[in-house]
Amino acid sequence: MTSSDLLAPTTTQTVPRLIALDWGTSSLRAYLLGDEGTVVDDITVPWGIMATPDGDFARALESVTGTWTNRWPGLPMIAAGMIGSAQGWQEIPYLGCPTGLDDLVAAVRAQPAVPGTSLKIVPGVALDGDIPDVMRGEETQVVGALALDSGLSQRSLLIMPGTHSKWVAVRDGRIVTFTTYLTGELFAVLSQHSILGRPAMAVAKESKPLVPAWTAFDRGVRTVRGNPGRPLSSLLFSTRTLVLSGRLTASESLDYLSGLLIGEELRSALSQTADGFACALIGESGLCQRYRRALDLFGVDHAQIIAGASPAGLWRIALQL
Repeated sequence: MTSSDLLAPTTTQTVPRLIALDWGTSSLRAYLLGDEGTVVDDITVPWGIMATPDGDFARALESVTGTWTNRWPGLPMIAAGMIGSAQGWQEIPYLGCPTGLDDLVAAVRAQPAVPGTSLKIVPGVALDGDIPDVMRGEETQVVGALALDSGLSQRSLLIMPGTHSKWVAVRDGRIVTFTTYLTGELFAVLSQHSILGRPAMAVAKESKPLVPAWTAFDRGVRTVRGNPGRPLSSLLFSTRTLVLSGRLTASESLDYLSGLLIGEELRSALSQTADGFACALIGESGLCQRYRRALDLFGVDHAQIIAGASPAGLWRIALQL
């Protein structure tokens, strides 16, 4: 695959140039990209690497992209995410920090896919040391974010909310360090498998709130910020006691819990961050809105939300191959 292949002249309508795959643990997102990385079509299925039918990655790929490859044979493919892990199709070794676009491109590896097509997989990034950390897929989103907004390249903090949230420090276009927070997974465990979630689960059987209880969420964030010396394990119990005392309704309790957990993530991350950085959020829109609201309560009011970072990053990497 060369940049000339991807940038060949088109006719009057957009012609697909690349199939880009964000293949994670829980889902597979496929993008059909046209000129300049424009998303022509996209498909999402719950076939992450741990849920791929029969563990057959080739069949899953053909099932998802077959309509495109039958119409446009020979389209190049590129993938990022857990598909390149030890549990995925082929383990692509992690790169160390600092890491930039050129490093990622040099470490991309080919994976034979379906007949007549080859798939290339982007590596992940790792931090060594006493407390190691890893990412797969987020490095490609960083590349995409910098391509979509070059102002983030010099000095920025990229926040990627999710099951395992990532806070990524970028300097001169390179990932210099990052930290993972299990905020989303903690919320799922506490809300579904602990005493904190029982009141909300009981009322959820009767009715489900259409919009978040923002007042309760804000209260949770402010509770964490206003009690810097109190451990989270103690503050979490207030999710129960506020309901018992009638100062929080059962239906509001999970938004309050969300505020506590996200607030703790921000309290920890921002305490390690110097001033004067550009800030951006990358991820699902609703979750990014929640984080931006929490950031505002912590005095960080300049965080923008970037959409489409993953396909933009895959396109940018493919151009350099």
